[in-house]
Amino acid sequence: MQAVLAALCALLTAAANATGTVLQRIAAREVPPGDAFSVRLFRHLLRSPAWLGGIAVIVGAAACQALALTLGSLSLVQPILVAELPFTLVIASAVARRRLPAAGWAASVTVAAGLGLGLAAAAPSGGGTEVSAGTWVLTLLITGGAMAACVLAALPRPRGKARAALFSCASAIGYALTATLMKAATETFDRHGPGAFFTCWQTYAFVAAGACALFLLANAMESGPLVASQPALTLGEALVSLALGILVYGEHVRAGWWLIPEGVGAVMVTWGVVVLPRADTEEAEGREGADGEKGTEGEEGTEGEGASVD
Repeated sequence: MQAVLAALCALLTAAANATGTVLQRIAAREVPPGDAFSVRLFRHLLRSPAWLGGIAVIVGAAACQALALTLGSLSLVQPILVAELPFTLVIASAVARRRLPAAGWAASVTVAAGLGLGLAAAAPSGGGTEVSAGTWVLTLLITGGAMAACVLAALPRPRGKARAALFSCASAIGYALTATLMKAATETFDRHGPGAFFTCWQTYAFVAAGACALFLLANAMESGPLVASQPALTLGEALVSLALGILVYGEHVRAGWWLIPEGVGAVMVTWGVVVLPRADTEEAEGREGADGEKGTEGEEGTEGEGASVD
């Protein structure tokens, strides 16, 4: 029963994160290119109602995620957050008042089916609550080093898909680390109460990691299109979280012949996550192209009429 409740809380988290992502994307488009990766970026965003609304929704999502991590394992909760991508594109289409194409709906169904198949086959379970200091130090060094490498690779690049993908990868690692630290903090709250929660270092570490991941995500959205940033963020967070759940908490997933349906589910999710933003982008470009052609035809007609009058 706890696993079911954890899965439901994770789905609510994905929907809330998707709403926050759409609002942040709206705000990021208004940031001048020269203000990327600087304090001025946050200055612009803090004046944006859309960004502030997105932050409020994300704070609610974090509370829901904390509850999910208290009820279930990291290996169960975090992969469900892959559903954030279909939610994001459906909400973005509704906000823009345009239809999500058939390919987008097909990819969304594929993601949902693949996620269900993979989790049912893997049946994530187990794991301890005690993590040694050495494990925490190693985890922080590896994740911090990987994030720094992605950022250093992104900074020299011009705005575009590669820069957006690299910032998204760094953000994905940051969000996975945030969830790992959050699980330790919520376990402390559950076992020892609020006093212990506010005195354990993981509480402040997950807030810092989350803020850093949010800053990197804002830069990813400012750097390039959703088709580049969102798959890297969605798949990266799920994969890194799964790895950290196994390595840090000793969680288990089924092996043996179960690896076959797990692999099929992973391929379905990957295909859907890659196709979804592309389908949405192609639909938007098609509409813009059609509008442009109509405008050109209208101008030509006007010129023709003018010529005949002369």
